[in-house]
Amino acid sequence: MDSLREQIEEARRFIAPKLEDYKPKIAIVLGSGLGSLAEGLNETISIPYSEIPGFAASTVQGHSGRMVIGKLDDCEVIAMQGRTHFYEGYDMQQVTFYVRVLRALGIETLILTNAAGGLNPVYRPGDLMGITDHIFMPGMAGHNPLRGPNDDQLGLRFPAMLIAYTPALLDLAEREARRLGITFHQGVYVMLAGPSFETRAELRYLRMIGGDAVGMSTAPETIVANHASMRVLGISAITNTATGEGEAEANHDEVLAVGREAGPHLARLIRAIVTRLY
Repeated sequence: MDSLREQIEEARRFIAPKLEDYKPKIAIVLGSGLGSLAEGLNETISIPYSEIPGFAASTVQGHSGRMVIGKLDDCEVIAMQGRTHFYEGYDMQQVTFYVRVLRALGIETLILTNAAGGLNPVYRPGDLMGITDHIFMPGMAGHNPLRGPNDDQLGLRFPAMLIAYTPALLDLAEREARRLGITFHQGVYVMLAGPSFETRAELRYLRMIGGDAVGMSTAPETIVANHASMRVLGISAITNTATGEGEAEANHDEVLAVGREAGPHLARLIRAIVTRLY
Protein backbone atom coordinates (compact mmCIF):
# COMPACT_ATOMS: atom_id res chain seq x y z
CA MET A 1 0.00 0.00 0.00
CA ASP A 2 1.27 3.49 -0.86
CA SER A 3 2.40 5.65 2.03
CA LEU A 4 0.30 8.64 3.06
CA ARG A 5 2.85 10.96 1.47
CA GLU A 6 2.64 9.07 -1.81
CA GLN A 7 -1.17 9.27 -1.75
CA ILE A 8 -0.99 13.02 -1.09
CA GLU A 9 1.44 13.48 -3.97
CA GLU A 10 -0.80 11.51 -6.35
CA ALA A 11 -3.74 13.79 -5.54
CA ARG A 12 -1.56 16.90 -5.77
CA ARG A 13 -0.30 15.89 -9.22
CA PHE A 14 -3.88 15.41 -10.39
CA ILE A 15 -5.06 18.83 -9.16
CA ALA A 16 -1.98 21.00 -9.80
CA PRO A 17 -2.33 21.26 -13.63
CA LYS A 18 -5.91 22.44 -13.18
CA LEU A 19 -4.72 25.36 -11.05
CA GLU A 20 -3.03 26.78 -14.14
CA ASP A 21 -1.92 30.29 -13.14
CA TYR A 22 -3.65 30.25 -9.75
CA LYS A 23 -1.54 30.33 -6.60
CA PRO A 24 -4.13 30.30 -3.78
CA LYS A 25 -2.92 30.48 -0.18
CA ILE A 26 -6.38 30.29 1.44
CA ALA A 27 -8.89 27.44 1.40
CA ILE A 28 -12.47 27.63 2.68
CA VAL A 29 -14.40 24.53 3.77
CA LEU A 30 -18.16 24.92 3.49
CA GLY A 31 -20.37 22.95 5.88
CA SER A 32 -24.00 21.78 5.78
CA GLY A 33 -26.19 24.17 3.81
CA LEU A 34 -23.33 26.67 3.46
CA GLY A 35 -22.07 25.76 0.02
CA SER A 36 -23.50 28.80 -1.77
CA LEU A 37 -20.29 30.79 -1.21
CA ALA A 38 -18.56 28.66 -3.85
CA GLU A 39 -21.18 29.73 -6.37
CA GLY A 40 -20.09 33.34 -5.87
CA LEU A 41 -16.54 32.70 -7.04
CA ASN A 42 -15.36 34.01 -10.41
CA GLU A 43 -13.32 32.25 -13.10
CA THR A 44 -13.93 28.90 -11.45
CA ILE A 45 -12.63 25.41 -12.05
CA SER A 46 -14.74 22.70 -10.42
CA ILE A 47 -13.47 19.20 -9.61
CA PRO A 48 -15.79 16.55 -8.10
CA TYR A 49 -14.22 14.77 -5.15
CA SER A 50 -14.99 11.46 -6.87
CA GLU A 51 -12.39 12.31 -9.55
CA ILE A 52 -9.54 13.17 -7.19
CA PRO A 53 -7.30 10.22 -6.23
CA GLY A 54 -7.70 9.33 -2.56
CA PHE A 55 -10.67 11.61 -1.90
CA ALA A 56 -13.70 10.08 -0.19
CA ALA A 57 -17.12 10.77 -1.72
CA SER A 58 -19.53 12.97 0.24
CA THR A 59 -22.87 11.19 0.71
CA VAL A 60 -24.78 13.72 2.82
CA GLN A 61 -27.51 16.08 1.61
CA GLY A 62 -26.22 19.65 1.66
CA HIS A 63 -22.65 18.64 0.76
CA SER A 64 -22.07 18.90 -2.98
CA GLY A 65 -18.68 17.22 -2.85
CA ARG A 66 -16.65 19.51 -5.15
CA MET A 67 -13.37 21.39 -5.02
CA VAL A 68 -13.92 24.82 -6.56
CA ILE A 69 -10.88 26.91 -7.54
CA GLY A 70 -11.46 30.55 -8.37
CA LYS A 71 -11.42 34.17 -7.27
CA LEU A 72 -13.35 35.72 -4.41
CA ASP A 73 -13.34 39.28 -5.69
CA ASP A 74 -9.66 39.43 -6.76
CA CYS A 75 -8.46 36.92 -4.17
CA GLU A 76 -7.45 33.45 -5.36
CA VAL A 77 -8.96 30.73 -3.15
CA ILE A 78 -9.94 27.09 -3.08
CA ALA A 79 -13.45 26.36 -1.77
CA MET A 80 -14.30 22.86 -0.61
CA GLN A 81 -18.02 22.61 -1.30
CA GLY A 82 -18.96 20.05 1.32
CA ARG A 83 -16.95 17.55 3.37
CA THR A 84 -17.01 13.92 4.40
CA HIS A 85 -17.75 12.81 7.95
CA PHE A 86 -16.70 10.07 10.35
CA TYR A 87 -20.34 8.93 10.62
CA GLU A 88 -20.45 8.16 6.89
CA GLY A 89 -18.18 5.19 7.59
CA TYR A 90 -14.83 6.80 6.79
CA ASP A 91 -11.95 6.76 9.24
CA MET A 92 -10.41 9.98 10.52
CA GLN A 93 -7.48 9.75 8.10
CA GLN A 94 -9.89 9.63 5.15
CA VAL A 95 -11.98 12.49 6.56
CA THR A 96 -8.91 14.72 6.84
CA PHE A 97 -7.03 13.62 3.71
CA TYR A 98 -8.14 16.70 1.77
CA VAL A 99 -6.42 18.94 4.33
CA ARG A 100 -3.13 17.20 3.57
CA VAL A 101 -3.64 17.73 -0.14
CA LEU A 102 -4.50 21.40 0.31
CA ARG A 103 -1.25 21.88 2.22
CA ALA A 104 0.67 20.14 -0.56
CA LEU A 105 -0.93 22.57 -3.04
CA GLY A 106 0.47 25.52 -1.08
CA ILE A 107 -2.49 26.43 1.15
CA GLU A 108 -1.32 28.20 4.31
CA THR A 109 -4.63 29.33 5.85
CA LEU A 110 -7.66 27.08 6.33
CA ILE A 111 -11.10 28.57 7.05
CA LEU A 112 -13.39 25.83 8.38
CA THR A 113 -17.14 26.39 8.58
CA ASN A 114 -19.86 24.13 9.91
CA ALA A 115 -23.49 24.04 10.93
CA ALA A 116 -23.86 23.56 14.68
CA GLY A 117 -26.42 23.40 17.46
CA GLY A 118 -26.28 26.22 19.97
CA LEU A 119 -25.53 24.83 23.44
CA ASN A 120 -25.12 28.35 24.80
CA PRO A 121 -28.62 29.65 25.67
CA VAL A 122 -27.67 33.12 24.41
CA TYR A 123 -27.19 31.84 20.86
CA ARG A 124 -30.02 32.02 18.31
CA PRO A 125 -30.48 30.24 14.96
CA GLY A 126 -28.69 32.24 12.29
CA ASP A 127 -25.97 33.56 14.62
CA LEU A 128 -22.31 32.91 13.85
CA MET A 129 -19.72 31.69 16.35
CA GLY A 130 -15.97 31.99 15.99
CA ILE A 131 -14.34 28.89 17.45
CA THR A 132 -11.86 29.67 20.23
CA ASP A 133 -11.21 26.03 21.12
CA HIS A 134 -12.75 22.59 20.72
CA ILE A 135 -13.59 19.45 22.67
CA PHE A 136 -13.01 16.51 20.33
CA MET A 137 -15.01 13.70 21.93
CA PRO A 138 -14.22 10.95 19.34
CA GLY A 139 -10.54 11.91 19.51
CA MET A 140 -10.56 11.63 23.29
CA ALA A 141 -11.92 8.10 22.81
CA GLY A 142 -9.06 7.15 20.47
CA HIS A 143 -10.30 8.22 17.02
CA ASN A 144 -7.56 10.78 16.41
CA PRO A 145 -6.57 11.47 12.77
CA LEU A 146 -2.89 11.32 13.80
CA ARG A 147 -3.21 7.80 15.17
CA GLY A 148 -0.71 5.39 13.61
CA PRO A 149 2.83 5.85 12.30
CA ASN A 150 3.94 9.47 12.02
CA ASP A 151 5.72 10.88 8.96
CA ASP A 152 8.07 13.54 10.30
CA GLN A 153 8.03 15.28 6.92
CA LEU A 154 4.31 15.95 7.38
CA GLY A 155 4.47 17.13 10.99
CA LEU A 156 5.52 16.47 14.57
CA ARG A 157 4.65 13.21 16.32
CA PHE A 158 3.14 15.13 19.25
CA PRO A 159 1.83 18.50 17.96
CA ALA A 160 0.78 21.10 20.53
CA MET A 161 -2.94 21.95 20.46
CA LEU A 162 -3.29 24.59 23.21
CA ILE A 163 -3.80 27.25 20.52
CA ALA A 164 -5.42 25.20 17.75
CA TYR A 165 -7.33 28.15 16.25
CA THR A 166 -5.20 31.13 15.21
CA PRO A 167 -6.03 34.08 17.54
CA ALA A 168 -5.17 36.75 14.96
CA LEU A 169 -7.67 35.24 12.49
CA LEU A 170 -10.38 35.07 15.15
CA ASP A 171 -9.75 38.70 16.07
CA LEU A 172 -10.01 39.67 12.39
CA ALA A 173 -13.30 37.78 12.06
CA GLU A 174 -14.67 39.54 15.15
CA ARG A 175 -13.73 42.99 13.83
CA GLU A 176 -15.17 42.36 10.37
CA ALA A 177 -18.39 40.90 11.76
CA ARG A 178 -18.83 43.97 13.96
CA ARG A 179 -18.19 46.25 10.98
CA LEU A 180 -20.77 44.39 8.88
CA GLY A 181 -23.38 44.28 11.65
CA ILE A 182 -23.34 40.46 11.84
CA THR A 183 -24.07 38.75 15.16
CA PHE A 184 -20.84 36.99 16.05
CA HIS A 185 -20.04 35.11 19.24
CA GLN A 186 -16.85 33.41 20.36
CA GLY A 187 -17.03 30.00 21.97
CA VAL A 188 -16.01 26.37 22.33
CA TYR A 189 -17.09 23.82 19.72
CA VAL A 190 -17.80 20.24 20.75
CA MET A 191 -17.53 17.50 18.14
CA LEU A 192 -19.51 14.29 18.52
CA ALA A 193 -19.38 11.34 16.12
CA GLY A 194 -23.04 11.41 15.00
CA PRO A 195 -25.11 10.78 12.99
CA SER A 196 -27.82 10.75 15.66
CA PHE A 197 -28.59 14.06 17.31
CA GLU A 198 -27.98 14.38 21.04
CA THR A 199 -30.27 13.41 23.91
CA ARG A 200 -31.34 16.06 26.39
CA ALA A 201 -28.99 14.59 29.01
CA GLU A 202 -26.08 14.69 26.55
CA LEU A 203 -26.77 18.32 25.70
CA ARG A 204 -26.86 19.28 29.37
CA TYR A 205 -23.57 17.41 29.88
CA LEU A 206 -21.91 19.20 26.94
CA ARG A 207 -22.96 22.56 28.38
CA MET A 208 -21.63 21.55 31.79
CA ILE A 209 -18.15 20.73 30.41
CA GLY A 210 -17.89 24.11 28.69
CA GLY A 211 -19.35 23.65 25.21
CA ASP A 212 -21.05 26.52 23.40
CA ALA A 213 -21.91 24.75 20.12
CA VAL A 214 -22.07 21.12 19.03
CA GLY A 215 -21.55 19.48 15.65
CA MET A 216 -20.12 16.48 13.81
CA SER A 217 -17.02 17.80 12.03
CA THR A 218 -14.17 20.35 12.09
CA ALA A 219 -12.08 19.14 15.05
CA PRO A 220 -10.16 16.41 13.17
CA GLU A 221 -9.45 18.77 10.28
CA THR A 222 -8.15 21.36 12.74
CA ILE A 223 -5.79 18.83 14.27
CA VAL A 224 -4.37 17.82 10.88
CA ALA A 225 -4.07 21.46 9.80
CA ASN A 226 -2.08 22.23 12.94
CA HIS A 227 0.05 19.12 12.35
CA ALA A 228 0.79 20.55 8.88
CA SER A 229 1.63 24.03 10.27
CA MET A 230 -1.41 25.75 8.76
CA ARG A 231 -3.27 28.70 10.25
CA VAL A 232 -6.88 27.86 11.17
CA LEU A 233 -10.06 29.89 11.52
CA GLY A 234 -13.24 28.05 12.52
CA ILE A 235 -16.75 29.51 12.22
CA SER A 236 -19.98 27.78 13.20
CA ALA A 237 -23.36 28.81 11.82
CA ILE A 238 -25.83 28.18 14.64
CA THR A 239 -28.78 26.35 13.09
CA ASN A 240 -30.84 25.42 16.16
CA THR A 241 -30.94 25.81 19.91
CA ALA A 242 -29.55 22.74 21.65
CA THR A 243 -29.54 23.48 25.37
CA GLY A 244 -31.41 20.33 26.42
CA GLU A 245 -34.04 22.48 28.13
CA GLY A 246 -37.24 21.89 26.20
CA GLU A 247 -36.50 22.94 22.63
CA ALA A 248 -37.98 21.05 19.68
CA GLU A 249 -36.29 18.00 18.19
CA ALA A 250 -33.44 18.86 15.80
CA ASN A 251 -33.54 17.48 12.27
CA HIS A 252 -31.26 17.70 9.24
CA ASP A 253 -33.80 19.53 7.08
CA GLU A 254 -33.92 22.29 9.69
CA VAL A 255 -30.13 22.41 9.79
CA LEU A 256 -29.98 22.83 6.01
CA ALA A 257 -32.74 25.45 5.94
CA VAL A 258 -31.18 27.66 8.61
CA GLY A 259 -27.74 27.06 7.09
CA ARG A 260 -29.02 28.46 3.80
CA GLU A 261 -30.42 31.50 5.64
CA ALA A 262 -27.15 32.06 7.47
CA GLY A 263 -25.16 31.46 4.28
CA PRO A 264 -25.32 35.04 2.94
CA HIS A 265 -24.09 36.47 6.27
CA LEU A 266 -21.29 33.93 6.41
CA ALA A 267 -20.39 34.64 2.78
CA ARG A 268 -20.17 38.38 3.45
CA LEU A 269 -17.99 37.79 6.48
CA ILE A 270 -15.63 35.35 4.74
CA ARG A 271 -15.34 37.67 1.76
CA ALA A 272 -14.32 40.50 4.11
CA ILE A 273 -11.84 38.28 5.97
CA VAL A 274 -10.22 36.97 2.79
CA THR A 275 -9.93 40.48 1.36
CA ARG A 276 -8.12 41.64 4.50
CA LEU A 277 -5.73 38.69 4.34
CA TYR A 278 -4.64 39.40 0.74
